[in-house]
Amino acid sequence: MSRRDRLSWALYDWGNSAFATTVMAGFFPVFFKEYWAQGLAATDSTFWLGLGNSAASTLMIVLAPLIGAVADQGDNKKRMLARFAFLGASMTASLFLVAGGLWPWALALYALGIVGFSGSIVPYDALLVDVADSRELDRVSALGYALGYLGGGLLFALNVAMVVKPALFGLTDPREAVRVSFLMVGAWWALFTVPLLLFVHERNPMPARDGVLRGALREIRDNAREVRAHRMAFLFLLAYWLYIDGVDTIVRMAVDYGLAIGFESKELLAALLLTQFVGFPAALLFGRIGDRLGPKAGILIALAVYSLVVVWAWAMRSHWEFYALAVMIGLVQGGVQSLSRSLYARLIPSERAGVFFGVYNMLGKFAAVIGPLLVGVVGVATGSSRAGILAILVLFVAGAMVLRRVETMNNEDLSRNR
Repeated sequence: MSRRDRLSWALYDWGNSAFATTVMAGFFPVFFKEYWAQGLAATDSTFWLGLGNSAASTLMIVLAPLIGAVADQGDNKKRMLARFAFLGASMTASLFLVAGGLWPWALALYALGIVGFSGSIVPYDALLVDVADSRELDRVSALGYALGYLGGGLLFALNVAMVVKPALFGLTDPREAVRVSFLMVGAWWALFTVPLLLFVHERNPMPARDGVLRGALREIRDNAREVRAHRMAFLFLLAYWLYIDGVDTIVRMAVDYGLAIGFESKELLAALLLTQFVGFPAALLFGRIGDRLGPKAGILIALAVYSLVVVWAWAMRSHWEFYALAVMIGLVQGGVQSLSRSLYARLIPSERAGVFFGVYNMLGKFAAVIGPLLVGVVGVATGSSRAGILAILVLFVAGAMVLRRVETMNNEDLSRNR
């Protein structure tokens, strides 16, 4: 495991985070509401956006365990990653072609982009144990998220500049700038997938079998039993499922929420950009916290901050508060994600990382079904976009309570067990 392997692995986060930032959290919610679905009421467009997110996540509930099972057989992790990464990149670039008012087409391409993004994360996460030993898990996982914040943030900053000053880039108006940004994200994502495919090597993969797909389907039936047999991993997955629902909902719906309660899109995009650049050093810092205090303690700190964010978001009235919340989210978002990944990697058998991370990502996507749909349904039912926010607090608190019961080993004990 060389430095080149670790950097090549982490650069995939640099590439695919452009989708998470520019598309999923940034431009798509704004462009969907103001361009593609401009004829719909605000609560209706929020409902359809939440439904699109939930539909893609529901599909990933079915696919994630299958992807993990196939990835564990032979040298399949990189192959699976490539297929989903290039699916996501091509669907994102295709958003450039969707004309105003055609919101069902935009939503369909966006949902397929999420499938590509989420599907690639299963083998990507599983490759963590191939590029880092037990003593490096927290730092290497944090490096991936940190580079993701930096890479996604740099492209997002350029895209925001294109929207604010389109003539400077030879573009006619902000709408054309957003459409070109979708093309750029697709190209960026595909480009930074290449180093991982060239330089990362899978260590000790399981032998490939005849009928890989059939074998994978058979394994899925047995995998739940295997995960349950690892009690601490199973308990962690329950905690993760609870708290990651709130994290993913905030990522996907924050800009839409800001628009719905009356903030300007440019202010929201600026706050999102601020989150990215705060998130870069903060993710690295949380890697160090994981080394010193342990990943569980770092996650609990992040969940306490998220709980405060939810309460503040429910009550906020001033524009400066949105910027303050953006900073707070940036401080902990990469930390809770990277330390969750590295803590889970400590609790599972490394030779079965694909299967176990398939379950991990399946639960993450199931959480993303509930949160966005909850925000959309409650908003339509009550006529208030604020009404569903406090429900997220329950998920953070419950997740923290379950996580406290997870027992972890220190790095020395983990090294001996592996």
